[in-house]
Amino acid sequence: MKLAYRHYDSIDLMPADERELVEAAQQACQSAIATYSNFRVGAAARLQSGRIVTGSNIESEVYPAGLCAERTLLYHHQATTPEDKIVALAIASVPSLRECYPCGQCRQVLHDVEKRQGADYRVIMSGGGSASVVERAGDLLPFTFSL
Repeated sequence: MKLAYRHYDSIDLMPADERELVEAAQQACQSAIATYSNFRVGAAARLQSGRIVTGSNIESEVYPAGLCAERTLLYHHQATTPEDKIVALAIASVPSLRECYPCGQCRQVLHDVEKRQGADYRVIMSGGGSASVVERAGDLLPFTFSL
């Protein structure tokens, strides 16, 4: 298997719609609760309607109770407007020394959403001024768990 992706040395070189989503993810970092790691992550998704929704990571004193930005966004979307399909999702972080990639749990949930909505969506991983884009979330986890 080969992983196909696009890389932008600068987010300024990205198409306007993808750049707008990265900027929304960067903005979402401000609402993160990262009391312990000081690593703020934001996620933003463009829905089929054109609306942009965001999420951020939330840490807890009980370590496993925290939640990544991607899953915060995806679970909220599922609970509120699942009929409005996701077409693209961007991830950003502060500090932003390099591109921010989803953890294994998030990769599985990103793929689960594609299966549930019956449509793939782009994932944009940004940071350090650059970004990489895959055309479908499932590409980030080629060996997914399936019941």
